[in-house]
Amino acid sequence: MSGWLETYRGTVFRWEVDHNDHLTVAYYFAHFADAGLGLLEALGLGAGYAARAGRACLTADCHVRFQRELRVGDILHVESGVLGVEADGLLLGHKVFDSATGAVCTTVEQRVRHVDLARGRAVAFYAEQRGAAEARRVPWDGPPREARPRPQSLDGFRDTARDTVEPAEADVFGQVSLQHLIHRFSACNGQAIAAFGLTPGYMRERRRGFSTFEFQLAIEGTLRPGDPVRVRSALLHVGASSMRLLHVMTNERSGERVAALEQFGVHLDMDARKSTPLPDDVRAQAHAVLVAS
Repeated sequence: MSGWLETYRGTVFRWEVDHNDHLTVAYYFAHFADAGLGLLEALGLGAGYAARAGRACLTADCHVRFQRELRVGDILHVESGVLGVEADGLLLGHKVFDSATGAVCTTVEQRVRHVDLARGRAVAFYAEQRGAAEARRVPWDGPPREARPRPQSLDGFRDTARDTVEPAEADVFGQVSLQHLIHRFSACNGQAIAAFGLTPGYMRERRRGFSTFEFQLAIEGTLRPGDPVRVRSALLHVGASSMRLLHVMTNERSGERVAALEQFGVHLDMDARKSTPLPDDVRAQAHAVLVAS
């Protein structure tokens, strides 16, 4: 038991494509979740283990770099391996490939914590569990994560989402799935960039889009069906064509901070399929709403 393991294989369906005409990020995360569960199953730490032992490996954070587009009808597969073994956690690595060309489209570093589900706290692995994970270690050549300054408070953040977790959004552990976390953050991005002129009308008229190339996701709490959700967002950086935003999700009933997503993307020319500079008037509006890190 060693080396990379294939953990997902499929295709891009039309309903998985967003207004930028490529696979939407939430469906990437649906595949990442499948890949993570597939690798954990191979390590003896999958859903069956959770049901027997009352312990599960839950996602704590993800660093994702989107490098190539996947569009309607494209075929893809994911290969996964272990990048690091900690006392109570694992760092998993996933590579998304275009199955037709063999090109790497996306890389993912997924950190999971070994959690006692009844107590809601991390617990150490047994020695044999660590050994099984070590046997799946793989070399990693994905781009490094960059630590960037963030605001110390939510002053200047705008409300960008408010809704309730539905039963159909729960994953195999009964909490909101990665896919549905990211669906909310994607919707928040549209609300956030409209505040400085990148409105749906502008995007349609100019044939422009917002194309994400990096996510840094941190999961700090749990949402379950029936929980009310609030998200606030801020623009932290604007360049010639690039933008960096931070979205913070809370449980509106308890006030608990549940997740935060740092999103880096570019102003996309929909026809040329590449980044294009922001118009001067949009950039001026963007600078006016920047929140200092």
